[in-house]
Amino acid sequence: MAVHEPQRSSPGSEEQEFEFHTGEIRASGEPDAIEFVDVHKSFGRNHVLRGLNMSLPENKISMILGPSGTGKSVCIKHIVGLLYPDSGDVIVHGESIPSLRDAELFETRKKFGVLFQDGALFGSMNLWDNVAFPLRQHTEKGEDEIGEIVNRRMREVGLGGEGAKMPNELSGGMRKRAGFARSLVLDPEIVLFDEPDSGLDPVRTALLCELIKEIHAENGGCYVVITHDIMSARRVAEHISVLWKGKIVESGPAEELFASENPFVRQFLSGESAGPLGME
Repeated sequence: MAVHEPQRSSPGSEEQEFEFHTGEIRASGEPDAIEFVDVHKSFGRNHVLRGLNMSLPENKISMILGPSGTGKSVCIKHIVGLLYPDSGDVIVHGESIPSLRDAELFETRKKFGVLFQDGALFGSMNLWDNVAFPLRQHTEKGEDEIGEIVNRRMREVGLGGEGAKMPNELSGGMRKRAGFARSLVLDPEIVLFDEPDSGLDPVRTALLCELIKEIHAENGGCYVVITHDIMSARRVAEHISVLWKGKIVESGPAEELFASENPFVRQFLSGESAGPLGME
């Protein structure tokens, strides 16, 4: 699909500020699992999301890419109902998250698995109990069944036999994998990754990307990865949404975004210094 040339306008106008935001959304071939509909969110005078329209498809590994501070992690918090939009709507599998009552939101959250930047492990629990925690908290399963699930998920992420270790004995990569195992134990329909490559060296980042691809191939579902790491996007992304200044610049299948002629998208996805994105 052709990219429309943005119209130029007077200095300082909103049209100029968003001149590279075509808002173009290319079809993914799958139904939407998550939709942001004209979402605005401010923290004091900081207007983070500024009319965000974004769709994340089922059965794909989607990446939300963009410069630091542009609202990527705020998106995850809206999806799981930790934040609510000032206006607009966030829809997950046809349900409006901001409209849910507390009990309904609690049930809806069971369909999510979330991997935070540092793994978010409980320091007082060993690795095995950390991974088992969601099952004990949210299900009535017996310890034998919990044990089968935890051991299977730990083997999948390469941590079989490491369950007795405490979080402070683990490397950063092991903590990420442990957090990944914990995010999977409830068989989530949607898995959210908040900068999973943060703090990892390039080799461990590559290994984590391969693990995400392997687990998604086995389990399916909607995977959403928040990152600004372009190499990670090239390794695993099937669908990409480029976010800047609280709006979508462009989104669609990864191969089409990497071939985009939009100056901002081209600059960001190639890591070039020349382009509309500066140091501000």
